[in-house]
Amino acid sequence: MKKSILALFLVFAALLNACKNEEKSGPAETAGAQAAVPEAGPLDGDASYAFGMAFALEFRDIGLKFDYDNFLAGFRDSLESEETRLTEEEASDLIQTAYFAALNVRTESLMQQENEFLAVNAKKQGVVTTESGLQYEVVAEGKGSKPLATDTVRVNYEGTLIDGTVFDSSYVRGEPAEFVLNRVIGGWIEGIQLMNVGGTYQFYIPSNLAYGESGSGSLIPPYSTLIFKVELLDIVKDKD
Repeated sequence: MKKSILALFLVFAALLNACKNEEKSGPAETAGAQAAVPEAGPLDGDASYAFGMAFALEFRDIGLKFDYDNFLAGFRDSLESEETRLTEEEASDLIQTAYFAALNVRTESLMQQENEFLAVNAKKQGVVTTESGLQYEVVAEGKGSKPLATDTVRVNYEGTLIDGTVFDSSYVRGEPAEFVLNRVIGGWIEGIQLMNVGGTYQFYIPSNLAYGESGSGSLIPPYSTLIFKVELLDIVKDKD
C-alpha cells in the first residue's frame, strides 16, 4: 500500500491530536457562530526553529544522519514549488528504506548491549540467574512471609538503567508503593515472590521480562535491562 511521505513524520500526527483535544476541551461555541480564523503568515525565527526541533526529536534516537543541504532543498521544494526532484512514491520508498535500516542497526546495538551486560553481571559473586533469565542478589534477607502473585504488596524501590540513570523511585516520592503483584512487569512478579517480608533484593530484569522492544515512554529505551533495589515492607491484607 502506498504511504504518503508525510505519514512518516509522526510528529504531525501528535500535533493534530493535540489540536483536536484542545478543541474538544474548549468552551462550546454558540450554535451557528463562526470562529475567527487567524491569517497565516511567515513563521518567525523561533517558530521555524521549533519545527526543526520537532523533526529532529522524532528521528534522533534511531540514529538517522542527514545531508542538511539536500534535506532543506527537499523541504523547500515540497513547500514552495510544484516540481520536486523525486516523485512522492520514490521519496516514500527511500524514507522507509533509510528509516528501517537505521532502526535495525539501533535494535541490534541495544540487544548486544543488553546481552553483554547480563553475561558479565551473571558472573558476579552473589548474583543468581533464574530459569527465566531474571538475575537477583540478596542485600538483606527478611523473616516474614513470602507473597503470592495475587497478593497486594507494599514496597520501597529504586529503578535504574544499566548506565545508572534513575527512572523511578519511591524514595524520591517520599512514600512506598502498593500494588497487586500480578499486575506489574514479569520480572517483579517472579522476583518479589522470592522475597520474605522485611528483605531487600536487587533485581536485574531483562527486557523480555520488562518493557521489551517497545520500552516505556521517554525514560526507558527499547531492550533495556532494568535494575531495581526493592524492599518488601509488607503484604497488605484485606480490611474486610
